[in-house]
Amino acid sequence: MIRVAVAGAAGRMGEAVCEAVEAAEDTILAGRADPALGVELADVLGDADVVVDFTIPDTALGNVRASLEAGVHTVVGTTGFDLEAARAAAETSSANCFVAPNFAIGAVLLMEVAQTIAPHMPECEIVELHHDRKLDAPSGTAKRTGELIDGAGGNVHRPIHSVRLPGLVAHQEVIFGGEGQTLSLRHDSIDRRSFMPGVLLAVRRVAGLPQSFTVGLEKLLFDE
Repeated sequence: MIRVAVAGAAGRMGEAVCEAVEAAEDTILAGRADPALGVELADVLGDADVVVDFTIPDTALGNVRASLEAGVHTVVGTTGFDLEAARAAAETSSANCFVAPNFAIGAVLLMEVAQTIAPHMPECEIVELHHDRKLDAPSGTAKRTGELIDGAGGNVHRPIHSVRLPGLVAHQEVIFGGEGQTLSLRHDSIDRRSFMPGVLLAVRRVAGLPQSFTVGLEKLLFDE
């Protein structure tokens, strides 16, 4: 059994992760850390094999560092924090750190398809839409999508538009334009349970990753 502690356990994503961990046959919930619960991450680290962090940008890096210093593998869904600082922490730790801007398998497939399209239709724009409590804009998913498109197509015109409204969960559209035509890709997460298969996949795989620091769920879905 993989013992999992959740940082940000009182948040909506954190609650969904706790439920998924408890429901899975090969994982057990080792602890719930959240200021709202009066529990610090340090209080649950000793019981965990893996920490899953869904907090806020201001606290995520500290949680990553604390987990890695304790030799606990870390899976991070928080976006908007310093990835290079997290990479440096992982490189000096015996534990691994895995970060994904989006854990929805459909969103990762959208990014993969976008890379295939980009060399042939390099003009595109990204529209990302999230709930009004999301702190970072543009989203980590949109920025990651843009990076992948750039790498595939050398895109020179790729604006990102961010929408924050109540009633949304997580949505992204990539619109490609060419002479006399457009091509749109869209992914919608209408329930936070859409992220849980990806989170559990990362929990199961993080300890065996060949690199101490890995970004992107596609690294777990496709052989590279």
